[in-house]
Amino acid sequence: MEELTLVQRIAIWALPLVFAVTVHEAAHGWVADKLGDPTARKLGRITLNPLPHIDPVGTLLVPMLMLTFTGFLVGWAKPVPVAFNRLRSPRRDMAIVAAAGPGSNLVMAVLWSLVLLVAHNLVHTVQSIALPLMLMAVAGVFVNLVLMAINLLPVPPLDGGRMLNGFLPQGLSRLYMKLEPFGIFILIALIMVGVVKVLLWPVVVGGIVLLPGTELVFDRLQDLLPRQS
Repeated sequence: MEELTLVQRIAIWALPLVFAVTVHEAAHGWVADKLGDPTARKLGRITLNPLPHIDPVGTLLVPMLMLTFTGFLVGWAKPVPVAFNRLRSPRRDMAIVAAAGPGSNLVMAVLWSLVLLVAHNLVHTVQSIALPLMLMAVAGVFVNLVLMAINLLPVPPLDGGRMLNGFLPQGLSRLYMKLEPFGIFILIALIMVGVVKVLLWPVVVGGIVLLPGTELVFDRLQDLLPRQS
């Protein structure tokens, strides 16, 4: 298969990424609403319409830079507001709300893997439709597993940090959440020293291995990334 152009990469990666971050944030809002906090619902954030969720940096700028320099997209959406004190059991429920985000990404990875299998079965009859759909499905699996893995890191304000906080004793919880204003800097430092890569890729690769269509994902993922000269 010939190497994809930048325009083709945008066409393939954009929908899976936008859908991944939209459902991720909508899942937070939906679960929070069920647990007593209607904030997201009142703000119109429990929706699959991506527009209310778009973050200019995380949904537009960062993905474009990553696509240009790495060949694939990862990004984030505008966080859904959750009123901690409106939840019925604030610490426990906040952990559940946080878990809804990575959980939704896992579900979407499974769904994209099923789309991949269907498209693969059609590739010899309607190749012009099935092949792009296969590539988009592979992108969907990859993006959702990466987002899930990143968000499971136990660094507040990532979902993993909020999930861990729900299990900590109250005194330790207060100390732990004081890290939240510095969370992005901690994450950047972990990325720079390679810790995130060490933790991230086993989760992503393990997820691909456990999903239907493992070999197809690994084979076609190579087609989505720039070839080394």
